[in-house]
Amino acid sequence: MAIKAIALDIDGTLTTDKKVIPRRTKQVLLAAQEAGITVILASGRPAYGLKGLAAELELDRHHGLLISFNGARVIDATTDEILFDQAMTADEVRSVLSHMKRFDVIPMVTHGRELCVTDAFAGPIYHRGKPVNIIRYEARACDLLVREVGDLAEFCHGPESKILTAGTDTYLQEHWREMYEPFKGRLSGMFTADFYFEFTAPGIDKGRALAGALPRRGIDASELVAFGDGQNDLAMIRFAGTGVAMGNAIPELKQAADMVTLSNNDEGVAAALEKLL
Repeated sequence: MAIKAIALDIDGTLTTDKKVIPRRTKQVLLAAQEAGITVILASGRPAYGLKGLAAELELDRHHGLLISFNGARVIDATTDEILFDQAMTADEVRSVLSHMKRFDVIPMVTHGRELCVTDAFAGPIYHRGKPVNIIRYEARACDLLVREVGDLAEFCHGPESKILTAGTDTYLQEHWREMYEPFKGRLSGMFTADFYFEFTAPGIDKGRALAGALPRRGIDASELVAFGDGQNDLAMIRFAGTGVAMGNAIPELKQAADMVTLSNNDEGVAAALEKLL
């Protein structure tokens, strides 16, 4: 069946380790849109954090889709129409943030362009033994402004699409089950990087977001090609007619995919699309 849509995770997939879209990949995606194929950015990033890449790929000219907060929200890149939206309740948000006070992690929530944290100078965390100013890292990656709000649990009075918790990679591996246990079956929880563990509404993932949005465009799952590298891409890879794992993907994703391409630093997206299109 003809390909009508291409869904792309961002970090570790669409962008290189330097957080840029490789030249050939950009050219292939621009040409695909000119041919009538819908390009979809599917990320754990907040909606605002997708705007720059969407503009670079000209999704605003072609009614591309932006899947943000790991699948909690889908918007039309041209009109900003919300096609899918499911947030956690205020009570759920406060429960998670209160529980996180027991752990050596840094919780963050995003309101528009603001990255809201309890302490703007918290940290650092350690990734592979090296210190990282994780609040600055997240703010820069998503073009956000940091807002210090004091007690984040008291600050959040309404629904939230996602709670992101950051911590030293080895610490999160040791404690994520204890962090997630009170909310198991009530909320979704998963790693989006080895130093990020996030909470969203129950059942939220990129696959479900696509299942909710694509029928409104007359696109079937069999007509979708999806690219990813991490745990939070698994549902999307399984949902798509053709699931493609990056060469740098985790083993579980490679096993689930229909094909494995080159790494994110080696034009893996372009290499696969040149074969598939």
